[in-house]
Amino acid sequence: MPPFFAVGSVSAVRAVWNGPIAVVEDPRDAHAHFAEALPIVRIKSDTGVVPGRPDLEGARNSLDALELAVGLTRSGAASGLVTGPVSKAQLYAIGFVHPGQTEFVAERCGIASELYAMMLAGPTLKVIPVTTHVPLRNVPDLLTVEGIVAKGRAAIRGLQRQFGIAEPRLAVAGLNPHAGEDGTLGREEIDLIVPAVERLREDGYRVSGPHPPDIMFNDRRRSTYDAALCMYHDQALIPLKTLHFDEGINLTLGLPIVRTSPDHGTAFDIAGRDQADPRAMIAAIRTAAECAARLGAA
Repeated sequence: MPPFFAVGSVSAVRAVWNGPIAVVEDPRDAHAHFAEALPIVRIKSDTGVVPGRPDLEGARNSLDALELAVGLTRSGAASGLVTGPVSKAQLYAIGFVHPGQTEFVAERCGIASELYAMMLAGPTLKVIPVTTHVPLRNVPDLLTVEGIVAKGRAAIRGLQRQFGIAEPRLAVAGLNPHAGEDGTLGREEIDLIVPAVERLREDGYRVSGPHPPDIMFNDRRRSTYDAALCMYHDQALIPLKTLHFDEGINLTLGLPIVRTSPDHGTAFDIAGRDQADPRAMIAAIRTAAECAARLGAA
């Protein structure tokens, strides 16, 4: 693994792990301790927690850790940011106003919503949802040609900058069954998605679609594109989590910093029981290091 350090509550880590810990004040000191201990930059609100029992103190720890970690990454003290899963309900209870950590990080980096994109990635599939945490009934009204184009551009540029793909192939999913069936099952493809695909092609990008969503994620179709642009949350996450539940990660494209996270939830039911599968977090750390190296070499 590349050297890394944790940001957060030392007591929270000790509650679930009896391995060696090195508390560091300066992230630059983490390298000296990494071979023998987990370096941790302690937050000021370091309070005790009970594993598997979310509360407001734990939420404050999470938010303080996120705020500090974003600042350290933006300042260059860290090459990339890897966030863990959080309880949004607890964060909302202490006044958190963002839909999720992605939106919080983007705001702290000064990036407008139309300029960044959330990518979920596994070994054989990368997906980018145009709309994210909104009710399904609202999706058609939230889709616009400009919004689809913006997410497509952010996805392609992210594939170029962070994954080193010179000419990414982007497959765009339809919204309706059979991609609208020439308008008989909905006009979103005709009115919104086709014009957006044409705009992206005019920019010189390799973009195809709209594809019927029910057939574009099989083995043969996945080999024809580097990433899929999907219209809503579950259209993107269901195939990704079906294929790569234990290895999927989340990346935020379009930021001035590298940000990844494991693509799973808090799993409070197994917290502190030594049952969690670490593969997604390992993949998130490795991917953050690889993306940071590419950006540093660019």
